[in-house]
Amino acid sequence: MLCRCNAQQSVLPILVIETFINNITYLVIFMEKWMEKIVEEARSKYGPVEVKKNGNNYYLSRVSSVYDPGKKRARKISGEYIGKITRSGIVRATRRSSAPRSVFEYGNARLLYDLSSGIMEGLRAHFPYAWREILAMSIVRSIRHAPMKYMDAGWEKLYLSTEMDASMSPSVLSSTLKSIGKDWESQRSFFRGLMKRGDTILFDLSSIFSNGENLLLAERGYNRHRINIRQINFAMAFSRNEFIPTVLKPLPGSVRDVKSLNSFLKEFDVRKSILVLDRGFFSYGNVERFFSEGIDFIQPLSRVSKVIDYSVPLKSALTYRERGIRYTRIDVTERMKKLISLKEDQRVFLYLYEDVKLRGEEESNLIILMKNGRIKGYDPARLGKVSILSSLMIDGESLYSIYKSREDVEQSFDAMKNELEEDKTYLQDDESIWGYFFVTFISLYQYYRVLSLIRSKDLVGRLSVNEVLLQLSRIYLVKYSDGTSGFLDIPKRVEDIMECLDLNILPKS
Repeated sequence: MLCRCNAQQSVLPILVIETFINNITYLVIFMEKWMEKIVEEARSKYGPVEVKKNGNNYYLSRVSSVYDPGKKRARKISGEYIGKITRSGIVRATRRSSAPRSVFEYGNARLLYDLSSGIMEGLRAHFPYAWREILAMSIVRSIRHAPMKYMDAGWEKLYLSTEMDASMSPSVLSSTLKSIGKDWESQRSFFRGLMKRGDTILFDLSSIFSNGENLLLAERGYNRHRINIRQINFAMAFSRNEFIPTVLKPLPGSVRDVKSLNSFLKEFDVRKSILVLDRGFFSYGNVERFFSEGIDFIQPLSRVSKVIDYSVPLKSALTYRERGIRYTRIDVTERMKKLISLKEDQRVFLYLYEDVKLRGEEESNLIILMKNGRIKGYDPARLGKVSILSSLMIDGESLYSIYKSREDVEQSFDAMKNELEEDKTYLQDDESIWGYFFVTFISLYQYYRVLSLIRSKDLVGRLSVNEVLLQLSRIYLVKYSDGTSGFLDIPKRVEDIMECLDLNILPKS
């Protein structure tokens, strides 16, 4: 296949596309031998390139491609300008610093790249045109939390940028985000690949404030503080078994807990899994659906729920993070049969917990409010109580531990919202938002892979994810002018961390 450009365009005729999977390569034909050699050398160094003519001068730029779901084919994107083509070679574009980079951060990006091996196949399969850019953006975000406009500067500091050809110019990244955002089916297929049958899934909903005028996702809705504002909601599923996030999806700001759960259950198969929820997701219709679809559940209830019987004595006890907890388990199947349809072999249990310390704190606060005339009275039977409805008949200590693991999802939301707050002003359309949420999801995956490594060595509290990445950034690799390379002296603190975590990220040679 031979492609010829319109003569009115100042672009030389170009030879064809070599592959539609990884990149698109443009080679100039019908030009003098000296120029062919220069362009070929540039292509081997920079990857896909494009030659343009302006007057009597020729200029070289990098190009890449993104998949356009609408046209179902690759679309070329002009990228970084390389320089002017002369008989002496390429005259590079003037930069603020004329000295080429020879020192690179090595350890931080290498660790994140290695820990991303579990999702690499999925990224290549579902995003063949953009997986490099997705991975590069997520690694930069994990390391620096840099806004989108500084991505290219953060990427070029990493030695990984010399090994993986990712186009990180702002224009390319903008098009890439939109391309990813358009393709929800590929995102959903990727998420499904992370979900395992029989998993324990922690599910929750959160939101960020947004005043973007062109964002249809930004709608008025009530946040967790009951304030009605323009916001973008996002739902997340987290695997307790694998200790990784498995689904992240932005939603319109008006969509609340119960509706977001229904949408999640339609798109993802969680049968034979355990679904752990917050009290905002409770409805009798949901409980009935869980039983009909074979989904086990752990569902906390509001303290005013009619299912709860506070007169039942709490005969058992446990400790959780140095707090004393009293509890009991009650079979409420007959009570629930009056509210929902259940089969003969289906049973429902109510786990009632009392945090003794929390009870004292709540009663103290209520006494103060009563004394100040702000309330008339209170029900002491409800103080410090947590009531959980479940289809599982297990010991109360195990169920309480599973329920409290929801804190892992809350930590994910906190980490996400901090990043999104930095960048939301640069995301002015829904497609970019969808694409950016996916990149942020990959960053979260990397964060929890590092945290899993720290947990496996029992170093939580002594090491944090941010400290590990910061210290590993002090492993510098130098490329010398004679073509060799080597590491600068590695600090003792970095060596200690590598030994504690049993890291093998340095080349054996």
